[in-house]
Formats: sequence, structure tokens, C-alpha cells
Amino acid sequence: MDVSPRYREAWEGYWTATSDTPGEAIWDADPSVTAALDSERLLPYADTALPIVDLGCGNGTQTRFLATRFARAIGVDLSHAAIGHARRADPGGVAEFSQLDLVDAEAVARLRERIGDAHVYLRAVIHQSEPEARSAVAAAVAVLVGRRGRAFVTEPTPASKDVLRQVAQAPDGPPEKLRRVLEHGLRPAEATEEEVRRLLGETGLTLLDEGAGVLVQTAYLPDGARVELPARWFVLGRT
Repeated sequence: MDVSPRYREAWEGYWTATSDTPGEAIWDADPSVTAALDSERLLPYADTALPIVDLGCGNGTQTRFLATRFARAIGVDLSHAAIGHARRADPGGVAEFSQLDLVDAEAVARLRERIGDAHVYLRAVIHQSEPEARSAVAAAVAVLVGRRGRAFVTEPTPASKDVLRQVAQAPDGPPEKLRRVLEHGLRPAEATEEEVRRLLGETGLTLLDEGAGVLVQTAYLPDGARVELPARWFVLGRT
């Protein structure tokens, strides 16, 4: 199974049109308000000697931070252009980056064979995946975790749609960062919390911890407040 050509082209087009400037993507927030907080929730359950795989890594901002917390960090993304951004931003090779379609079960299995059991970081990927592909994305998490790894998954809740609607209805229209997302046919917050929970439950992984959180964005509301999308986070693994 592969993602649809439309979906692949949407992401390739988005990242091709995005500059290397940090924060250019609306979700490309500084790790201090993203991966740093997320890793603190994961670390009590995780062996830092294992590698961590950042699924849907984009330009690699969070992957590079995760490399400071784990022995090895690998960022993968559907988009070749995104991987190009990530590699240019990491000339010292702090992390590793490669193109991967999470829906391609054989490709995911090859990565698992190459690196062994690994932790997984999945930040806001299921919600924007095609409906028919979401179960495969969740299954990829379980494959990569293996027996010893742990997964940290965080996804926006339906309440985030209200926030995005408020942002889009600003007097001057959607801010440029959100407008580019919509123009490329990408639709955020399309999966419900119930669906995300069900998909994760079907992987066979055990829920170890969960809680409410936010997905900090790089755009701002008309009153100057930073856009933060309500989210739910989960730590999972085999017991």
C-alpha cells in the first residue's frame, strides 16, 4: 500500500515551496516548546541507548533536538523536499534523515531490520493522513517499536479546529503560514481523538501514560497570542 499520488504531491509541493528559514512551517516551533517537553514525558519509560525515529520529521528541527536525548536520532518523511531541508539544516550530521512512506509496510520493515528496536516520536501525523492510511501509520509505530522501544504520539483534538477557524477568520484572512498549508490541499485536525485512540489500541501496544497538551505553532492570533492547538499525547510500548 502507498499513499495516493495527490497526497504525496501535496506534501512535495508544500515543502518545495517552503524556504529553509526556521519557523517557516506553521508547526516548526522551537524544540523548547515541543520535543523538549515531549521527551520529558517519554524518558521515564525509555532506554536512551536505543535510537529514536522521528516519523514525519519535516525539516528535522525536532529530530536534531532528539539527538541530544537519545543515542541516535533518525528523521523520516514522505517528502523528498522535506528531507532536503533537514539535511541542509544539519551539516554536522547530528541526526540522520531519509525518505520513507509510512504506509509502505515493506519499507518500514526494512528500516526496523536495519536499526532494531527503536523509540518513535510521532507529532501530529495521524490527524492529517488520508483516512484509509491512518491504520498503516499507526501500525508502522508498532513495527518500529519492536519489543523494547517506546512511542510518544501526540495529535490535535477536534477542539483545535475551532482555533484554526479563529486564525483563518482574522480581518486580513489566514496568516501566510496557514494559507500555504490550505493552498496545498493539506487539511489539519481531520482525525478525532476517538479515532486516534482506537488506531493506537489496534497496534497491540500497551498505553503506558497519556495526558492533555498543546501543539505550539509559529503563527499568532490577531491579539498577538501564539497559536496553540489543543492536543492529546500518549506513551505506548510492549509490556
